[in-house]
Amino acid sequence: MRLPDMPLHDPFIVPDAKSGMYHLYTSNDASVSGVDGAGTMVYRSRDLRDWTRPTVVFLTAGQKGLWAKDGAWAPEVHEWAGRYHLFTTLHDESKPLPVAPPGPWGTPFPMRNHTRGTVIAVSDSLLGPFTVLTPSRPTTPEHLMALDGTLHVDDSGQPWLVYAHEWLQTIDGTMEAVRLTPDLSGTTGAPVLLFKASDAPWLTEQLPAGTPHQLPPYITDGPQLHRAPDGSLLMLWSTYEKNTAGPDGSIGGGYVQTCAVATSGDVTGPWEQRRPLVRDDSGHGMLFRAFDGRLMMVLHRPFDHARGKLYEMCFQGPELRVLRRRADLDGGG
Repeated sequence: MRLPDMPLHDPFIVPDAKSGMYHLYTSNDASVSGVDGAGTMVYRSRDLRDWTRPTVVFLTAGQKGLWAKDGAWAPEVHEWAGRYHLFTTLHDESKPLPVAPPGPWGTPFPMRNHTRGTVIAVSDSLLGPFTVLTPSRPTTPEHLMALDGTLHVDDSGQPWLVYAHEWLQTIDGTMEAVRLTPDLSGTTGAPVLLFKASDAPWLTEQLPAGTPHQLPPYITDGPQLHRAPDGSLLMLWSTYEKNTAGPDGSIGGGYVQTCAVATSGDVTGPWEQRRPLVRDDSGHGMLFRAFDGRLMMVLHRPFDHARGKLYEMCFQGPELRVLRRRADLDGGG
């Protein structure tokens, strides 16, 4: 299989030097895996061009006492303490959350607030099966509508869970972080606010003159952290740019891949927003090192009926740059 033929959303690639294989994780799609149910599947490749048919490595239906069975969005796999840990987002629309207090733009969307959060599962193999560490609750704070949790380990060896707090609950979505216990089965301490989606100054700059500046909602999506060569900490994240205004006053825009930088090197920031790396309805990207040492980014495009797209990247100091699109690997489009 090649990337144009592979349905995938929120791609995450793990290069495994032992096997010489790239592992590309995404939400299970029964049309290609042949297995029904919410979960995670993995494609594998030796060259980022030709991929195996996917193998299912996690199903919510196989988890005893799991608090939610739907979703299984944005899977990531991280090695920690000699084992592999799957991070994925579940939700249960039958379990409403309390309505948040009104913010600067009024009341959030109470009819759409329900339990959503990231769980962490563990396996001894990149091919699973993965078992949820704490099936009774999400690892993200239970009172928050949260998604897209990712692992960050700071310079002291402390693991953190970084996640997006949904715009559906806050109107202005946020990125937040909370410390994880050493076995990743739970959290310790209070969550830390990293930044708000509206902190990105370019979000509305393409709108016609006279358009109101404050145009909620603002969306946070898909955090992934990477250490720059100069010690700065980079966060890839995605949002919807507001760049069109209709004659009826409606505001539109497209999904974009952007990033933020903490020059302190600390996950708690402060975070400085950078301009988008890729537009064209692209996002939820992550960085990885190819076996030849090249820094690569994979993301999905378009948002609906998504396919994987690959870019060769580089750092100029703390600044991440796109060197070139790898259409030779991802098939163009």
